[in-house]
Amino acid sequence: MLSVLRSTWPLLLGVMLLMVGNGMQGTLLGIRGALEGIGTYKMSMVMSAYFVGFLLGSHFTPQMIARVGHVRVFAALGSMISAVLILYPAWPNWIGWAAMRVVIGFSFSGVYITAESWLNASVSNRMRGQALSAYMIVQMIGIISGQALMNVGDPGGYLLFVIPSVLVSVAFTPILLSVAPAPEFSEVRRLNFRKLFAVSPLGVVAMFLMGGVFSALFGMVSVWGTSAGLSVKQISIFVGAIYLGGLVAQYPIGWMSDRMDRRKLILQVAIIGAAAMFAAAVLNPGFWALVGLGAVIGGVANPLYGLLIAYTNDYLDKTDMAAASGGLLFVNGVGAISGPPVTGWLMERTGSGGFFLYVAILMAGIALYAGWRILRAPGRAGAYPASFAVVSPAATALAVEAVLDSGGEGGKSRGSHTA
Repeated sequence: MLSVLRSTWPLLLGVMLLMVGNGMQGTLLGIRGALEGIGTYKMSMVMSAYFVGFLLGSHFTPQMIARVGHVRVFAALGSMISAVLILYPAWPNWIGWAAMRVVIGFSFSGVYITAESWLNASVSNRMRGQALSAYMIVQMIGIISGQALMNVGDPGGYLLFVIPSVLVSVAFTPILLSVAPAPEFSEVRRLNFRKLFAVSPLGVVAMFLMGGVFSALFGMVSVWGTSAGLSVKQISIFVGAIYLGGLVAQYPIGWMSDRMDRRKLILQVAIIGAAAMFAAAVLNPGFWALVGLGAVIGGVANPLYGLLIAYTNDYLDKTDMAAASGGLLFVNGVGAISGPPVTGWLMERTGSGGFFLYVAILMAGIALYAGWRILRAPGRAGAYPASFAVVSPAATALAVEAVLDSGGEGGKSRGSHTA
């Protein structure tokens, strides 16, 4: 691992700073929106716009890279991110914010793709697995660190918008000055939706629902926090608990996934998540109990993402795994767009508890569908040894493909069974 860090630290440092900036702006905007008098539903549209931009960026960035190269795309998108972060407080209008969120989602998608391309090219095949594990870890560390920085200024002022803008600008320095050359770029293709659903109905349906879960947890949590009357410190602690739970639980759940029927693990994990969120919605627990429940939902939602990718790949030939993963991430992105508006609608009608209720319903939907698939095809365990890969929801299809390739699993011929 030390040799990996020595060769990739500029890239990893840059990615961590990017995630600090991205983590801050997501939380900060929800808090500032309440201070500006922007309603819950309008803020949900603002939050949803990020996922629209991210989906567009994943589609158009490869074409931009092919036309003008990595460095120019990287620098251009980085400049857009830094500019938008400064413009937020200067134009406190929900329509303007929504437009800027599309731009910033598009830009972050592009810089992630570029950074992941560079990371893949900067290490040997033998070290790629360790490098990508470090990449996923620094993503989580960056987002958690961003929550801590939320407490150094007033969300009603400019400082907290300046900090992520500066961090994002600085993030490109180590990456652009890295000795690793700009790599050749190969776009990740996607499986046809009909074929993907035929291969794994559970993978497709659950990944779509997980898109709603992630966009609610990582897009609407600060909107919920201000609606519930939490302080900035309390909101940052709650968001940090979600990510910390995901960081801690990835490996234990991954270990279990390679030793049991993955569908049963998906069912159990989803039930835990649904129970935690239903408890938060109806029991009106105290703040620290909410923090614990936040760590639980983060601890099941993040690993479930990688678990669904691994489960779908259990029924594919190695040549189709990257395309299937790209297709699943696209399905996840489509689900993510609808998450904030539905959450905002529920919160306006049921109060702040609607945030937890929405996540609980989606997790329960995953559990019910997984249970139905188990009953319909009880003999289809679909578990291959050592095929679970730690994948962050912030990673693009390019990183997921590299994670799967680095695992070396997929050498077996996969059957065409329906999962």
